[in-house]
Amino acid sequence: MPDAAPNLAPTPLTEQPIAAEAAPVSSRILLAAVLLGCLIVPTGVSGTGVALPAIAADTGAGAATLQWVVNAFNLAFACSTLLAGSLADIFGRKRLFMTGASTFLVAAVLSASTTDIVVLDIARALAGIGAAAIFSCGGALLATNFEGKSQVRAFAFMGTAAGLGLGLGPTISGLLVDRLGWQTIFVFNAVGIAVVLVLVAIAKSAPETLRHGASIDTPGSATFVGGLLLLIFAIVQGGAWGWTAPGTLALLAAGVVLLAVFVAVERRREHPMFDFSVLRDRRMVGLIMVPVTASFGFVTLLTYLPTYMSTAWGDSVGTAGLKMLVMTIPIVIAPVLAGWIAQRGVAPRHILACSLLFFVVGPAWLLVIGPEASFLSVVVPMILIGAGFGLGVGLVDGEALRLVSPEKSGMAAGLVNTARLGSEAIAVAIYGALLTTFTASKIADSVHRAAGPDADPHEIADQVSTGKITEAAAQAPAADRADFAHTLVTGYDAALHTMLWVLVAVGAVLTVLVVSLLRPSPRTR
Repeated sequence: MPDAAPNLAPTPLTEQPIAAEAAPVSSRILLAAVLLGCLIVPTGVSGTGVALPAIAADTGAGAATLQWVVNAFNLAFACSTLLAGSLADIFGRKRLFMTGASTFLVAAVLSASTTDIVVLDIARALAGIGAAAIFSCGGALLATNFEGKSQVRAFAFMGTAAGLGLGLGPTISGLLVDRLGWQTIFVFNAVGIAVVLVLVAIAKSAPETLRHGASIDTPGSATFVGGLLLLIFAIVQGGAWGWTAPGTLALLAAGVVLLAVFVAVERRREHPMFDFSVLRDRRMVGLIMVPVTASFGFVTLLTYLPTYMSTAWGDSVGTAGLKMLVMTIPIVIAPVLAGWIAQRGVAPRHILACSLLFFVVGPAWLLVIGPEASFLSVVVPMILIGAGFGLGVGLVDGEALRLVSPEKSGMAAGLVNTARLGSEAIAVAIYGALLTTFTASKIADSVHRAAGPDADPHEIADQVSTGKITEAAAQAPAADRADFAHTLVTGYDAALHTMLWVLVAVGAVLTVLVVSLLRPSPRTR
């Protein structure tokens, strides 16, 4: 018989018993380990992109293989998260957490010690697999080792750590690259995760409720990972191949078919990797859509805005990273603020609705940006975007885990993080591909006039959007390079503004959807 369905009774999201006693020392050590892991891992999402020009200079990598330094991590992270959560419910959250951390450590050492771009891409994919286990099992460990107010605070801290790591990624990476070289990014990751492993090893966790009798869902795992892999790969390559190219369409179709097969397989499995019954509660669906909205409204800009600052404003990598602190400082404060407000009786859905509105107002306000604009003109919208991410990042995890039974906490954490990380991978891939496509369309005529009819506007746009403005301008005659570079920056700036309008539209649609899903039913009003 299938596992018993989780408790989906329509109780208010904030209705939980409050435990007065403080968490024991072992739980605090475990919390420190999870928080440090959640701080280190996201730097691989946002920080590595800053180092791409330096990596390209050292390895001689072309644009295609260079982008996979970021995409390989995101892809593996997204594809492995739900699987890691499911395995944690079978084999134990602490065991899987340590396995993931060990995998991430090996990958970081390999990344820091190689100058071969292919090896680096493989190491980044391995790091993504380890990161998936860290995040999925970290949330489940907090859910089983804390309760009441302590649990609320733990998830608020987890949100702060994850947001801080994601937000500080560009700053930390920029400073390290400027002063010590790109390899030190991965040395930093290796040292941090080594400390995490030590802390987890000495911490005693609470007894775990496992899914006894369950086995690895091989058909479900294969179809889910395969489907998501093909789908994201198609999006990543769509800009280069063309969105209507046979290869792109074939990959998209194959990915959709495999994901449909996954759904069909899971509905017939006795012990599925993912129990779709948790989605019968529309509140769960609404909660997992919150990080999806944040991926488009925050993570895309966090990844690509530093490159814009370097390209349009001439900032160094380190300077651009420091400017990004304006968008990341609110992440430190907002999750704790959200937890504090929730403990004082404000419904989480109201806090989440506020956070989502910032993803509409922030990108709309950011339209004032331009090559001649001052940094001060974009400070307020950057603060709003960072606050929008911070208000929801910790709140979502805790609220989602309260909607499922304890033995499925790993799967639920995997679901939330799959939505978060999968949407981050997809959003960043879509943003990058569309930015390059829009840039190419805006500079095409200028490229053919300056560099000749055989020059490829898409190839030059790819260079511009990854910060290689000098290399792109070098394709024009020496006497025309300064003017050509200015034209490229103007086209790139126009493409960014088009993308900001896309983000505003996506944010508005998803905000309306989430608010509708999280509204209380008549029985709970």
